[in-house]
Amino acid sequence: MADSTERIVARDVVSGGIVALTIKEDRIVSLERETAGSREISEDRLPWIAPGLCDIQVNGYGGHDFTASDVSPEDVWAVAEKMFTTGVTRFLPTITTHSREVMINAVRTIAQAVNEYPPLAQAIPGIHLEGPYISPEDGPRGAHPREHVRPPDWEEFCQLQEAATGLIRLITLSPEYPEAVPFIERAVANGVIVAIGHTAATARQLEDAVLAGAQLSTHLGNGCHLMLPRHPNYLWYQLAEDRLWASFIFDGHHLPQDFMIVALRAKGITRSILVSDVTALAGMPAGIYRTPLGEVEMLPEGRLVVAGQRQLLAGAAQPVITGIVNAIRLTGCTVADAFRMASVNPRALLGLPPAVFQVGACPEFILFELNHDLVNDQLFPRSERTKKAASWVESGMVRIEDQPVLTIQRVYFQGERCPR
Repeated sequence: MADSTERIVARDVVSGGIVALTIKEDRIVSLERETAGSREISEDRLPWIAPGLCDIQVNGYGGHDFTASDVSPEDVWAVAEKMFTTGVTRFLPTITTHSREVMINAVRTIAQAVNEYPPLAQAIPGIHLEGPYISPEDGPRGAHPREHVRPPDWEEFCQLQEAATGLIRLITLSPEYPEAVPFIERAVANGVIVAIGHTAATARQLEDAVLAGAQLSTHLGNGCHLMLPRHPNYLWYQLAEDRLWASFIFDGHHLPQDFMIVALRAKGITRSILVSDVTALAGMPAGIYRTPLGEVEMLPEGRLVVAGQRQLLAGAAQPVITGIVNAIRLTGCTVADAFRMASVNPRALLGLPPAVFQVGACPEFILFELNHDLVNDQLFPRSERTKKAASWVESGMVRIEDQPVLTIQRVYFQGERCPR
């Protein structure tokens, strides 16, 4: 940031009060807090301030794919720049199921980018390996290529971790394999967070995975069979298991409203994490695109589907800030709780220090406007909510139909105003 002083007065999402802070160069040099209602000026006219978002599942953005065979450090930086504009200041590049050679190249390239671009050393606290040790069954496997699905292999994982220079922080696997439990134990002993996902595991296999150290359910409610037994099934187990955190894709397309509400009630806000799971086609204009999985179509409302129809999803295309709006609108959670699930909680899972407003700290926060009708539950009647999915506009806005509900004014990271 240039040698200048900037003063910001805003509503603090976390505390609910008013925060007045002064930034000089790249540090917060003064900070005052006030209780809500203490100002003569209407608080509704103040912007909101929130810690930078942390997205633990980002596959790519804007035409850049982390698992592409020709991925480059420039691709990694391009995605990071897009993340900053959506309010995300920390994220895990996510490598999905592929051949050993492609995955080794991907993690090596990300590690190279972290070394070449100094801001990435903080923005990328690790890599998320989603696969290849997942269920081979249709449904749980999702869009992961069947030919590259395989059982957990510790030797292969060590090769991947070596190529990543130790950056692999999170791995999603299915515990349905005999090799799963010893693999989980060794991963946890080596400081890697293990998540359950894309699984057809039994309750006993899930229990064994938790006892071995698994901590998270990846995008719970997705990567499942189309039809499940009424009970028991792997969804009920993971929802009921208090030792598991759970991540959710609240993009308005991957999960219906009733599941979103029940899932948050079961897991609680403190064990829930919002993720985007965005693919390389996020941020791209509406139209048909040819991908390694076939032709897909980006619909005008931001829904990514298999071309030729509108129901079968082909991935996610909404940044996590869209999930924040949907959490507020569709589940009734507070603004503070919605941001907690997209910032405070993922940081806690990863063992990162919380982003706090304090004198001497390097600013890492979002300044944004929020439509107060959204907060006051007046924008749309509850009976219509299931028809109103929020969507991201690349100019920095989340909208419902044509009405803006959240607009990012500025994003601060490492003391800099990120480009908008």
